[in-house]
Amino acid sequence: MKLWVNGGLKDAEEARVSVLDHGITVGDGIFETVKAAHGQPFALTRHLDRLSRSAAGLGLPAPDHDEIRRASAAVLAANPMALGRLRITYTGGLSPLGSDRGTDGPTLVVALGETSRRPDTTAVITVPWTRNERGALAGLKTTSYAENVVALARAHDHGASEALFANTVGRLCEGTGSNVFVVLDGELHTPPVSSGCLAGITRALTVEWTGAKETDLPMDALERAEEVFLTSTLRDVQAVVRVDGRPLPAEPGPVTAKAMRVFAERAAADADPR
Repeated sequence: MKLWVNGGLKDAEEARVSVLDHGITVGDGIFETVKAAHGQPFALTRHLDRLSRSAAGLGLPAPDHDEIRRASAAVLAANPMALGRLRITYTGGLSPLGSDRGTDGPTLVVALGETSRRPDTTAVITVPWTRNERGALAGLKTTSYAENVVALARAHDHGASEALFANTVGRLCEGTGSNVFVVLDGELHTPPVSSGCLAGITRALTVEWTGAKETDLPMDALERAEEVFLTSTLRDVQAVVRVDGRPLPAEPGPVTAKAMRVFAERAAADADPR
């Protein structure tokens, strides 16, 4: 396995980042996960645009898109696989201990891990913790993921693959690594970015390609929904068959099935939708 670390390819055993990197000491970093099928990344332009927005929100220097494209191509060529998770990580770099950044500049790591196609259906739970829609990191894809680790572990303990959060005012927000859509009275809805959810790439494409409405939703929408599904880079569109203890249709419902089909067709037709 070869990774790109600060300017070049390295064997995994030799790839090194300082233990004083700000991404390690205080979680001062951002990242993108990009699906790659047979060496072809999907929606890379949109992912790089979001990486830049996250960098600006965190006060990091603007990432060099050309360098990241070269790094991604090199890593994909060096590690051929049918389906991969391309991970682009960009941190504050070598810094003193504490919250102040150093002056050495950012760290860039591009890595690839093999993955498999997700099942068509899954189960989710809700958790008692909230997303802060007014926080400094709201809507940024940062490496500060410990909250998600805790919530996802709870989901796994309850036989689910994802945990869903409300925001601080009790509105439906997002999952640990996914966006959520619900069907109410036959219409498709998803929480707006103002809820504090991440502006997911797959979410945005699903909204564009299906005409879903961005709607401020109460948490009990999950109890009233005829169908629920998740979107994310590696899930694409995935039907939910159970929310907490409440069963939903065992197979994707008609709205979800259509969204799955439309997403698959449009994604296959254009690997880099702008």
